[in-house]
Amino acid sequence: MTACATGYAVSCTREDHAGVRTLRREQELNRFLADVERRALRIAEISIRDRDEALDLVQDSMIKLARKYADRSPDEWTPLFYRILQNGVRDWHRRQAVRNRVMVWFGRSTDKDNDYDPVAAAPDPLGRTPDEQLQSREAMQSLELAIAELPARQREAFVLRTFEGFDVAGTAAAMGCSEGSVKTHYSRAVHSLRETLGEHWQ
Repeated sequence: MTACATGYAVSCTREDHAGVRTLRREQELNRFLADVERRALRIAEISIRDRDEALDLVQDSMIKLARKYADRSPDEWTPLFYRILQNGVRDWHRRQAVRNRVMVWFGRSTDKDNDYDPVAAAPDPLGRTPDEQLQSREAMQSLELAIAELPARQREAFVLRTFEGFDVAGTAAAMGCSEGSVKTHYSRAVHSLRETLGEHWQ
C-alpha cells in the first residue's frame, strides 16, 4: 500500500469513528428527550395551565437543547434542559402579562377552557377504586392549583425538587441561582402550600 493510500485509509477510519460517535450521541440525546418529555410537559402544564402552550414550550426547549448543548456531557443535559424550560415558562408569563394588559384595555376576556385533563382520562395503573381515584385526582388538582399560585421562583424550586427529585445542587443549576436561594424558595413554597392546602397536605 502506498503512503497516499495509507493516509487515505487512516483518514477514512477517523471519519468512520467520528460518524459512529456522532450517531451514538444523537441516539443518546433522543433517549434522554423521550424520557424527559412527559415529566417536562406536566411541569409546564402546572406552570402555565394550558396544555397546548405547554407542549410548545417543551418542544422548543428540546430543540434548543439539541442545537446548543448536544455536544455537552449527558450528565449536564438534565439541568440544562430544565433551565431552558424554566426560562421559557418565565418568558411565556411575561408575554402573557403584556397580552393581558392589552386585552383588558380593549375589554376582552382572556379566559380559556382548561377542563381537559389527560391524566384523569387514563386508566389507573394502581388498581384503585373509583372513589380512591377521585380523591387522588381532587388532591392533585388542589395541589396543582396551589402550586400555580406560588411566585415563579418558589414554584420552580418546588416542582424541580419534589416532582423531578433534584437535589439542591441540581435545582440550583437548573434555575441558574445559588443553592442558598433554592433552599429559601423551596422552604417558602412548602410553607405556603401547607397554609393553602391545610389538612389536605401530605
